[in-house]
Amino acid sequence: MTTSRTGEARDVVPPQWHDRKRYLWLFGLVAPTAVFLTTGFVWVFNQLGWQAVAPVWWWIGPLLVYVLLPILDRFFGPDGQNPPDEVMEWLENDRYYRYCVYAYIPFQLLSLIYACYLWTATDLSWLGVDGGLSLISKFGLALSIGVVGGVGINTAHELGHKKEELERWLSKVTLAQTFYGHFYIEHNRGHHVRVATPEDPASSRFGESFWTFLPRSVWGSLRSSWELEATRLRRLGKHPWTIHNDVLNAWLMSVVLWGALAVAFGPMVLPFLVIQGVYGFALLETVNYLEHYGLLRQRTASGRYERCTPAHSWNSDHIVTNIFLYHLQRHSDHHANPTRRYQILRSMDGAPNLPSGYASMIGLAYFPPLWRKVMDHRVLNHYAGDISRVNIQPAKRERVLAKYGVR
Repeated sequence: MTTSRTGEARDVVPPQWHDRKRYLWLFGLVAPTAVFLTTGFVWVFNQLGWQAVAPVWWWIGPLLVYVLLPILDRFFGPDGQNPPDEVMEWLENDRYYRYCVYAYIPFQLLSLIYACYLWTATDLSWLGVDGGLSLISKFGLALSIGVVGGVGINTAHELGHKKEELERWLSKVTLAQTFYGHFYIEHNRGHHVRVATPEDPASSRFGESFWTFLPRSVWGSLRSSWELEATRLRRLGKHPWTIHNDVLNAWLMSVVLWGALAVAFGPMVLPFLVIQGVYGFALLETVNYLEHYGLLRQRTASGRYERCTPAHSWNSDHIVTNIFLYHLQRHSDHHANPTRRYQILRSMDGAPNLPSGYASMIGLAYFPPLWRKVMDHRVLNHYAGDISRVNIQPAKRERVLAKYGVR
């Protein structure tokens, strides 16, 4: 028996199988290091006399999400590899995969601090910039850091489901940038219980546009997280307004982080923090929108909802976005096994599949007519044309049912 330096027995892995994505997970660090790469590109372009083009690099975050990842998903296509049963335990216990996730956090925080400096600096001559950043460059920078925060919420999602106290604490730290700490409570104890039902604010409905879903999910998730924590604390005989409230102590981390940055860089940094935070959690909500669109768990004879199955989450096995989002697109397996680590999530039979990766679908979700043209018929096909089994937007229910001949 051979043993690794971390103590795991490696001879349980069949020699004919290897994880071809093992070192690809390091590409997950592209997002939190992109602003440093951008600095180099801006300097080079300015040295070459391309000052008119150089500011485009401050928009590297949106370019990554809306352009580069969709192109790469199209080029490389689906993954097609699931880990076999006999390696699951080994993969679960290989700490290398955890370190790939942990590494995101310091780079995320360093990028945020560095961006605050760039936003407030009045002399960036060392970059070849005359004075400070222009307004358009500042906005691009804020959105790029918002991408870091949005992907960071996914990192927090991976950590928040785990049983180890350190990982759950790191989940809150990662959420501090976007001021979305209540996600730690609502996702685990709210969304996973009510997923693909009308009661879940984070499950989008057939006919519901993203722009209608966004405020409903943001407000509904916030309210739900508070109610869940207040109920838990009252059962323990405690008042909700306590530091032991996981919503409050997660928000406190954001207050401390944002406050420290405002002290260090001045109040002029606050608009930057707000823009990047809102854009970051809006990216999360866009992903929420596409993960369960129109899907509905049916009522059983007892009146309760059926158990969540692979049929209740939209999946994509496109490898590039899966690398950047720690297999988030294998969403059905995640709902079936919430504590399962990302490296052993599988693409499951019976799960409905999106036509492309999440990155491609995010941009599509912003345009309701295009979204519905691509997705509505897929929802109906998933239910064999039975519109009565679909989670329909209440305001449009009668019209939709009438359209499909159901009274």
